[in-house]
Amino acid sequence: MVKGNWSRRGFLRASTAAMVAAGLPSWYAREVVAAQQEEQEGRRKKIGPNDTIVMAAIGVGGRGRGIMMEAARKDGVKFVAVCDVDRRHAEQAVSDLGGGDVTIYKDFRELLANEELDAVTIGTPDHWHTIPALAAIGAGLDIYCEKPLTLWLDEGKALVKAVRARDTIFQVGSQQRSDARFRLACELVRNGRIGKVLEVEARIGRNDQGGPFKEARVPDELDWDFWLGQTPEVAYIPERCHNTFRWWRAYSGGKMTDWGAHHNDIAQWGLGYDGSGPVKVDAEGSPWPVLPNCFDMPERFVCTATYDNGTVLKTMSDGENGVLFTGEDGWIFVSRGRIDASDQALLDEPLGDDAVRLYVSNDHMGNFLDCVRSRETPICDVEVGHRSVSVCHLENIALNLRRELTWDPEAEVFVGDEEANSLLRREMRSPWSIEV
Repeated sequence: MVKGNWSRRGFLRASTAAMVAAGLPSWYAREVVAAQQEEQEGRRKKIGPNDTIVMAAIGVGGRGRGIMMEAARKDGVKFVAVCDVDRRHAEQAVSDLGGGDVTIYKDFRELLANEELDAVTIGTPDHWHTIPALAAIGAGLDIYCEKPLTLWLDEGKALVKAVRARDTIFQVGSQQRSDARFRLACELVRNGRIGKVLEVEARIGRNDQGGPFKEARVPDELDWDFWLGQTPEVAYIPERCHNTFRWWRAYSGGKMTDWGAHHNDIAQWGLGYDGSGPVKVDAEGSPWPVLPNCFDMPERFVCTATYDNGTVLKTMSDGENGVLFTGEDGWIFVSRGRIDASDQALLDEPLGDDAVRLYVSNDHMGNFLDCVRSRETPICDVEVGHRSVSVCHLENIALNLRRELTWDPEAEVFVGDEEANSLLRREMRSPWSIEV
């Protein structure tokens, strides 16, 4: 008995020490370890033989297969199906799951007809997030959807409406909300540790440049027309899909909706603007590439979003990747590798008992699965994910038009700007459509 207690204490001490070594102040590291223990013990108590969550994965390329396996490794989860328009991806996913009784589908609609399912992961390219998500909501399933939530802003409005109508558990894969470093930074900012926030820098990196690329024969294992989905019909170029789809406007928003969806999410969290957004946006940057069969996102950019309290969010291609909060009394920088401050005391002084504390999750997929069982709202609900990527969409629109735009975050429209409002949605290639 004593030996067991000491083993547990030793484990807790080692865990705390590891977090301190990773940059967390000791007081916060102790909080995180305690929360992790509570989460794990709660899961052990909740998961019984009748609590298995039956799941399927839609989109099982690199990241899609990654989130599938994050779920599959959790207790009380069983995958029975995978879906991908590239047969190689689907076969690899089945292999990763250990083979067995896992059905492969090419069409997500056929997969969703399986009445055994409780939930799905969606890890497709960006232009294939909304349509299967809406279909899964209609089928009564809970969803873990990779970020960015949407290809264009009005898709998010449709998803929020559908989720609210069906009480769907919907987690967006902005996993930095389940990282203690980011939570600490946001809690300190929210509690005035750096004074009034003047500016936030979301440093996200440059867009890749490349091309022109050559057309090629479509691989036998790939349904290219299905992969294109709602986007215009074009000839197959290997660089358009899979690992490099992100650098084409037809399928993604470049770094802005990639790393921007992560870091602007943290900016919104730290500023307390979940469920809202800026009131003005402006942008400058490199020209948009126009040569055919080339990546077509501007290499460098600085986009400025101004909130109604005067705080400015700058989303930029240059600088060390991470989020920098600057206030009247100092600054806090946070990334996946470290947290730092203008004065170490800003981090080392514990928050008081009456401090604003944020939603605690130390395991993004675990939080989703917990909420599937409890029916509580996950840490990055559909509204949070929609509002965070909306900032990215607004900035890309400003980068496209190269002028200041006025935004109404409550109505979710540009004020008196028909040209800008026309860019909140895109024409979808038949037979694909959604109601907005």
